Amino acid sequence: GNNTNNVGNINFETNFNKTSSYKFSAIKEFNFNQPELIFTNDESIVFFDGKGSIFKINKDLNEIWKVNHYTKKEKKLKPIIYFAQTDKKIIAADNLSKIYLINLNDGNLIKSIESNTGFNSNIKVFNDRFFIVDFENTIRCFSTKDGLELWNFDTENPFIKSKKKLSLVIKGELVFFINSIGDLTALNINNGSLFWQTPTQSNVIYQDAFTLENSDLVFANDSIYFSNNKNELFSIDARTGIVNWKQTVNSSLTPTIIENLVFVVSNEGYLFIIDNKKGNIIRITNMLKNIKNKKNEIKPAGFVIARNKIYLSLNNGRLIKSDVTTGIEENVFKISNSKILRPNIFGDKMYLLKHNAIIKTK
Repeated sequence: GNNTNNVGNINFETNFNKTSSYKFSAIKEFNFNQPELIFTNDESIVFFDGKGSIFKINKDLNEIWKVNHYTKKEKKLKPIIYFAQTDKKIIAADNLSKIYLINLNDGNLIKSIESNTGFNSNIKVFNDRFFIVDFENTIRCFSTKDGLELWNFDTENPFIKSKKKLSLVIKGELVFFINSIGDLTALNINNGSLFWQTPTQSNVIYQDAFTLENSDLVFANDSIYFSNNKNELFSIDARTGIVNWKQTVNSSLTPTIIENLVFVVSNEGYLFIIDNKKGNIIRITNMLKNIKNKKNEIKPAGFVIARNKIYLSLNNGRLIKSDVTTGIEENVFKISNSKILRPNIFGDKMYLLKHNAIIKTK
């Protein structure tokens, strides 16, 4: 697992000459959630479908196992599930209130943990514990061995719940997470004691907290980077919580940091390249300039940079490939007719996720 969320400049390139897909029962709320494929250390992929089944497929998209540990009633609630791996176990936490520890080899249930509230973040694993944030804006730490809760830490919890998945990163002895009202918190990983906390939104925003969408946090250069849909991109000193700089970029997509540059794509489709030291904008490129978008309905969903090319997926199923150094567009690929999430590169293949399929290309 990548505990810093920074993918950098990956050594990979594709022109989508050959694609194949693994289809699954559609996830209804796909457009409002941000589920993620998990790539395991036995070179397989684990994900879930619209009926709460969890499946494991190999790199060539052949199914290894498929299981469903939900009751009939729970299946109807169509859980959204977040995953992590520890040793030979998969941790699966959902937005209803359950955490499952599952055997990676066969999908059998090792342990089921009931919570009094659902979970709303990616899961991070460190040594023998895992970390996740729930819908009450509480970060919780569990043992990977027996699933016992070791500690938790409450942050301010607005009355109205946000659907935007929250994010956490781990570096050294600290776990950093952002809650639904934009408070960034750093805690000691061992006991959950507070290291620092930095609110990034004024109280005025508190009323419309449910409209705030933060990007995933990214750790690089001893700083935490993230942006939001309120025109703010932050670089925050990871040791002190002090804001290094703030820039005007409107984005809820995960940024990428490559050496001294920060790459962000705004919700309107502009690629910003920003100097990491002072936060100055070096270049802005409109990545949607060749896309017909009269009603502004076409939005970026996520991007990845590989061999100095940026691959940007859109909510209309297109994927744009451009040269990051020149800003010149190389191609627009039609992958699907519906939203595809941020591209994933695993080994020598790229995997794209839509509401009812995983698509692979070399």
